[in-house]
Amino acid sequence: MRHPRTSRAAEALAAAALLALTAACGSRLPESDFEHDDRPSATARDAGEPIRVGIVASATSPVGGGAFTGPRDGATAWFDRLNARGGIDGRRVEVRQCDDGGSGAGNNECVHRLVDEEKVVALVATTALDYAGAPRVSRAGVPDIGGQPIGAAYDTYPHLYGVYGSDAPRNGTPGWDGRLYGGTEVYRYFKREHGARTAAVVSYNQSASASYARLVERGLRAEGYKVVTEQVDFALPNFRAVAADLKQQGADLVFDAIDGHGNARLCRAMDDVGARVTAKVTNVQNWTSTVAEDYKDAPHCRNALWATGSSRNFEDTGHPAVRAFRDATEGLETHSQWQLEGWAAARWFTDAARSCARTGITRACVDASVNRARDYTAGGLLLPVSFARSPEPPATSRTCLSVARWRDGEGWVSQGDMNRTCFEVPQLAYEP
Repeated sequence: MRHPRTSRAAEALAAAALLALTAACGSRLPESDFEHDDRPSATARDAGEPIRVGIVASATSPVGGGAFTGPRDGATAWFDRLNARGGIDGRRVEVRQCDDGGSGAGNNECVHRLVDEEKVVALVATTALDYAGAPRVSRAGVPDIGGQPIGAAYDTYPHLYGVYGSDAPRNGTPGWDGRLYGGTEVYRYFKREHGARTAAVVSYNQSASASYARLVERGLRAEGYKVVTEQVDFALPNFRAVAADLKQQGADLVFDAIDGHGNARLCRAMDDVGARVTAKVTNVQNWTSTVAEDYKDAPHCRNALWATGSSRNFEDTGHPAVRAFRDATEGLETHSQWQLEGWAAARWFTDAARSCARTGITRACVDASVNRARDYTAGGLLLPVSFARSPEPPATSRTCLSVARWRDGEGWVSQGDMNRTCFEVPQLAYEP
């Protein structure tokens, strides 16, 4: 029986492209700076001794404060609740955090401190703009569980387990011979469920933005859409002209490869010129509770916002696993899908560690437990996640997705069952 895949490759590329718009590239420290014994060490062998885990987040990255903290906040909330309830087999989980500053050098320093000095048994919910330390994490045999695949690391190295899973060989080369694959399920969804036929793709005249926009255009054309391309100047974008053309072209959908601030300005321009669309589609990174504030000047466009992803809507409090997340995070000022995914990552580590409690919660045992994962869902929070390595890249795949729509007064409203919103779609190759 073939299991449905999650919608993860396009999300990863979207995040990487959009974050690259404002972030500077960090340097990498030479490996000689960290020369010492890389052998995995058992952590917290003695009964009652805390189990130490690490969380790396680019909390102070050039992208701006808060852009990368959602998964960290969700994971720490899980561990706080877990410890209040007795921990794992009576042992407290001790969380060590490290802010890498969004640079490769900072990331290497975090990896060195957490893996080599503090001897964490695992990393959880990694959210790094430049995951330069990934090769060292892999060589040390430290399981990195439920990280956000902003770059290609989670499709490149063994012992790294992205929150959306991976079928790639993970033998040191990204994907299959340097190529990753993403499906067209998002475009199929809007075509089948909402009759969309004309789609616009808005990008900046900047390389990362333009590259992602081209991938979206390919996917839309593969699904038979008429595609309208709009490019604006990164420094001086004329969003009003774009909005006017969207109206004239009769676009049903708008996809973008621009940053959050640009999206808000585009939406305002669309409202100003009367451009009405079936959906203004965004990704999991922008699936947050701050929509009303972020898009306060664009009520029509705001209520046409749709988000797609691979995890259950954080507003779906009718589901017990979501309700537990919301109860534990009620003190947070805002909520987001990335927070929920960080919570799911911490739960994943906990499930793996519990399976090792009898024989010893070591790096090797936790790694083996996660590596064996087949259709893991974190209690229904994630679409089924697996790490079965495929020697050949997929040509097509049955792929599922989570869909939500913003409604003033209601927030993000789930659109159907994510485990049944599935499509057999082509997988398109791209280079990370």
